[in-house]
Amino acid sequence: MNAAPRIALFADTFHEVNGAARTCREWHSFARRRGIPFLCVRRGLARGAGEEGTVRTLELPRSRWALPVDPDLRFDPWLMRTLAPIEAELKEFRPDYIHVTSPGDLGIVGAILAARLDTPLASSWHTNLHEFAGRRVARMLEWAPDGMRKSAARSVEKFVMDRVCWFFARSSVIFAPNPELAALLRVRTGKPVFPMGRGIDTELFHPSRRSRSDDNLVIGFVGRLMPEKNLRLLAQVEAALHTAGFPDARFQISGAGSERQWLERNLARATLTGVLRGEGLARAYADMDIFAFPSRTDTFGNVVQEALASGVPAVVTDAGGPRFIVNDGQTGFVAASDREFCDSVVALARDRKLRQRMAAAARRQVERQSWDCVFDEVYAGYAGNLVSAR
Repeated sequence: MNAAPRIALFADTFHEVNGAARTCREWHSFARRRGIPFLCVRRGLARGAGEEGTVRTLELPRSRWALPVDPDLRFDPWLMRTLAPIEAELKEFRPDYIHVTSPGDLGIVGAILAARLDTPLASSWHTNLHEFAGRRVARMLEWAPDGMRKSAARSVEKFVMDRVCWFFARSSVIFAPNPELAALLRVRTGKPVFPMGRGIDTELFHPSRRSRSDDNLVIGFVGRLMPEKNLRLLAQVEAALHTAGFPDARFQISGAGSERQWLERNLARATLTGVLRGEGLARAYADMDIFAFPSRTDTFGNVVQEALASGVPAVVTDAGGPRFIVNDGQTGFVAASDREFCDSVVALARDRKLRQRMAAAARRQVERQSWDCVFDEVYAGYAGNLVSAR
């Protein structure tokens, strides 16, 4: 890896709790371990620069006028004020690629500077922004007639998708987290698309972290508590469990977001832990019996992979990246409808031996999925495209 391309990563999210931020942090660690020249430009609370071996960092705060996008993520309309300090850092670092992770404030700056400095631009798809936008518009228009609400959501989703694809088409090379998105981006952008999956810390996330010894059934969820996660389906899951004879089944939900109050009001037996990290999060996974992930918008599903590593079978939908993680019928179930999602949770609740078989298979499935393998594949994509990019 001595001849690895020099990458300047523009991370719109780094310190936050989400899959994209986790990937950026792991990438930073990978470059440091391997001694790869790497510049990480990211947002933080205060301006600062640092250097550790071959890895350099430039951290810049957002302005007071930054607009909220998520509970812990913002977009700074005053993004152009960061051009000069970042450009100076790039001229000194001399990257082979400028890599952006989204059309966020830093992503836009990265694209501008790539064009200005005649440096190849790379991008990676981490979030289905178009589906997020459509879901949030639909939630805002709950008061409107059904046809009007759906039409507005579809229009917003198409508009956002068109804009995001235009942004990604500025790149020389693109990375996608699942085969479906890779195919879509090849068609929409005409650019080469390579895989960029997600790794897993199989020592941290492990069945041995389980601390529960009771026989109560625990259904778990981990992630942002936002409309696009389709969390209100969990109320239907609870009703199905009650009908099937499991009135004492309990939900354990970890994360933060605008849906928390709704969940507190509409789930009879639920523990909402807030955001968990490290060993606390690992214990929470291992203490689950079933992982229920109703999102239809996730591009990958890091949390699903963490649940499987913890020996917990997962139920996911047939939309988005998680369906490529769960081996249907072996490590969990991939549900084609809300009814099938509820039925799958009930089936696992009824059959302890099935849960045990799936738990063992889930653990085996993820044992070799390291972050090093993920980024080795990414750097192979860079190297294979560098000559044509220039």
